[in-house]
This record gives sequence, structure tokens and C-alpha cells, in this order.
Amino acid sequence: QYKDSFPTYRAHNEQAMAHAAIAYAKAHMRRRMMAVTSSIGPGATNLLTAAALAHVNRLPVLLLPGDVFVSRAPDPVLQQLEDGGDGSVSVNDAFKPLSRYFDRIIYPEQLLTALPRAIAALTDPAACGPVTLSLPQDVQTMAYDYPEEFFAPRVVRFRAIPPVVSELEEAADVLRNAQQPLIVAGGGVLYGQAGAALRAFAERHGIPVAETHAGKSALPWDHALQLGAIGVTGSPAANSLASQADVVLAVGTRLQDFTTGSNSLFARAELVSLNVNGFDALKRRGLGVQADATLGLQGLSALLQDWSSSAQWQELARREAAGWRDTVTAITGQREVDGLPYDGEVIGAVQRSATTSTTSDIVVCAAGTLPAELHKLWRTSTPGGYHMEYGYSCMGYEIAGGLGVKMAKPDADVIVMVGDGSYLMMNSEIATSVMLDKKLIIVVLDNRGYGCINRLQQACGNAPFNNMLADCLQEGEGAPRIDFAL
Repeated sequence: QYKDSFPTYRAHNEQAMAHAAIAYAKAHMRRRMMAVTSSIGPGATNLLTAAALAHVNRLPVLLLPGDVFVSRAPDPVLQQLEDGGDGSVSVNDAFKPLSRYFDRIIYPEQLLTALPRAIAALTDPAACGPVTLSLPQDVQTMAYDYPEEFFAPRVVRFRAIPPVVSELEEAADVLRNAQQPLIVAGGGVLYGQAGAALRAFAERHGIPVAETHAGKSALPWDHALQLGAIGVTGSPAANSLASQADVVLAVGTRLQDFTTGSNSLFARAELVSLNVNGFDALKRRGLGVQADATLGLQGLSALLQDWSSSAQWQELARREAAGWRDTVTAITGQREVDGLPYDGEVIGAVQRSATTSTTSDIVVCAAGTLPAELHKLWRTSTPGGYHMEYGYSCMGYEIAGGLGVKMAKPDADVIVMVGDGSYLMMNSEIATSVMLDKKLIIVVLDNRGYGCINRLQQACGNAPFNNMLADCLQEGEGAPRIDFAL
């Protein structure tokens, strides 16, 4: 009846369709979201991985899994798990630690309170994440005379949390005493639409910027103060200056281990953390400023006035940034040698072949070797042009996520870059993209197995085992010869 104004999309795998919904929300910078439904049992549990992914990445998705009969009259129904020690348990209880808000609807009138709570959690800039409303099968058949005003259109305004003046003043005092400060830009810069504020702050105060995976594209790749990727997958420019920094201003980042080098990269620097989430703002015993990224940066700049970092530091940052840009050009260029290309060459070829280059193309990735290379080498000038799920780094996200991005940004060329491991793990949504007429450009790098994990295995002193196809137990005709080019 309402399929034109409220369309329902059919996917092929519950986890994948939830990945698509999460990617849709990420592409919209958390300003729009989707709901995902499933059956009870395996349909519901297939959503668990996606729920964890959304929770880790602070991304909104409304999950509506079916649940077992509240009346228990037909117990056990098909696909029901029974717990001999607790009659109230179903597999849907596993969503509780994976949800920002969880509710099991056992009376239809409970939606009057559950839905407003769900929307509040989905749109809260600090507590944003997945919401699960578990819907028992018999409750879905129940009728209720909902009040008409419950269906009246309502405007939800995304709150921009202002900073506390005393926290800002303390942070400004720390920065004034800095000679070699560094900004680490995280996903909160993009979700808070603070790209312009970040650029103005960096330029006014002469502070170089390094990017996390989630924060990449907050500042154009060719900006003079753009050092590129930071951390384990970072550039020499960013990591070198991070090790020399006396103050690090972390903006909108969870400061996970790949960003901080397990707290070793800028361990000697004083940390100021500007974050809308108080939990994240207080990490690593830093000075926390809990605020919206735009309001926080603007407030800090007003207090700092014309203060800037030392001239020598700014010159070093610009020199390192320029040198790294030249290095990226060399790495992503085409070699005049025989043999298979390496990842940097493939990334360069893909970027050069993109129709609109760095302006509106969106690259999507999540796991394996490619995140490290794309973090360093992919060039983008547009916020959201780099779509990397590296909070949960979930194999199988890539193609489903690419579909969600294309649904969110239909005019962009969406380029999914994926290894053969992730591709074989979950590629069913290629069929969905065809069914929905959503064009995806999929670039598969065939490593003949889990190449990234194999290298990590060897780096830890182990012999190759069970990761590359050639190193796995084989029977019959041996390792499959898969041709990905059809």
C-alpha cells in the first residue's frame, strides 16, 4: 500500500542487508537511516554481527527481528531455542549488549514508549548506534487502537552539544603552551559536519592534521597541512610528526589501537580530546572536552585568537606533507616491469580510471590488506569519498556496504575494492544490486587466500598454515582455481 513512499527492499542475506543499511547511514553522515527486519531464529542471529559493527562504529540502524511466542502456547516453534534454566530467554537476548537501546515488545501499546526511545537513541550524537525492537510472532498479530496523534509528523533535530566553557579554557591553555601540536581527525569530524571548521582551525593556528580511517576525507588530500593517514596503517609523514608532537588534539576519534599504535605513537604528548561522547573524550587520561566538533573547534579558536604553532613546526609539516604526496604519486604509478601489480599500482589504476577522480567517487572497503593501503594511498577531496568500515573491520561488509552507499548516493560512482577472501565470504548482494538497478564497480584483488592474515601469521614467527589456499588441507583435485573475471 505504501511501497512508493515507504519502500521495502529484498536482500539475500540478513547480515548483508543490515550492512547495507549501516553503510547507507554512514554515507549520510548519520542523518538518515534504515530499518531491517528478519524472522526469528537464524534470521535474527544473522543480524548480530551487523549489530556489533554498528555499535562499534557509532552508526544508527533500527533492527526489527522476529521473536518467539510470548504466550508460549506452541512452544517450541520452528527455529526456537529453549533454555531449560530460563523460560524467558530467546536468541534475541544476544542483541542486548550489541544495542544502544533494546526492547522486547510484548504488548502492542508498548510501541507508544519504545519507538520514541528508539528514535532518541538513533539520533543522539553521543549515544548513536543500533536499536533493537524485538517483535514476538504472536504480538505481531495483535491489534491496538493507537491514538491518532502518535502518527502525526514530527521533526527530529540533531543536537549539537555545546562545550563547557571551563573545559574549553583548560584545553586552550594546553594548546597555548604547545610548540609542536598535531590534530588527529576522526569520524566525529565528518558526522558533526565539521570539515570547514577543522580546516579553518588548522589554517588559522598552523596545526598539521592526520586522519584516522573514519576521519579520512575531512580535509582534502592535497591540503598543505594534510599529513595523511596516522597509526599502524599510517603515512611516514603523519607518524613522524606524531612521535614529535608535544600536544595532540584528537577530534571525534575513539583512539583505537590502530590509531595510537597501542598507545605508543604519541605517548609523550599531552592529549586533548574533543568528542561528543564523554566516554571517548576521557580515554588515555587525556583532557576531555565533551562537545560537538564544530562548536568545540570554533570555541577553541575564539579563545586562542591569533596564537599559532611554531614557524619551524609548520614548515616541517608542510615539507613532510608535500614529500608524502610525491611518494603517493610514485607508489600509485604504473611500473614498466613484467609481473603482477602490487596493491599501490592497482589503487592508482582504479583512481586514474575513475570518471570523476577525487570529487564524487566513493571507495568502499573494510578488511584485509586493502584498508592499510587505501588509508595511505587513496586520494579524495570530498567528505565521505573514502568509506572504510575499520571499527569492526568485518569481512563481507564490502559489497553489501557498497550497495548501501549507492542507495544513499545514486549519482556517485561507488567503487568496492575487496580481496578474494571477503568476496567469497559474502557476495550475494551483487544480485540485489542488479535487481535494484544500483551500479557497483567491484575490483577484486585475488590473493589466493587470506593474504593479510598469512603475512601476520609469518610476522609472528609461524609457518604459513590454513590461510592461503595452497597451505590448506586439500583433497580430490586440490585448491580451487577460481576465475573472478567472468
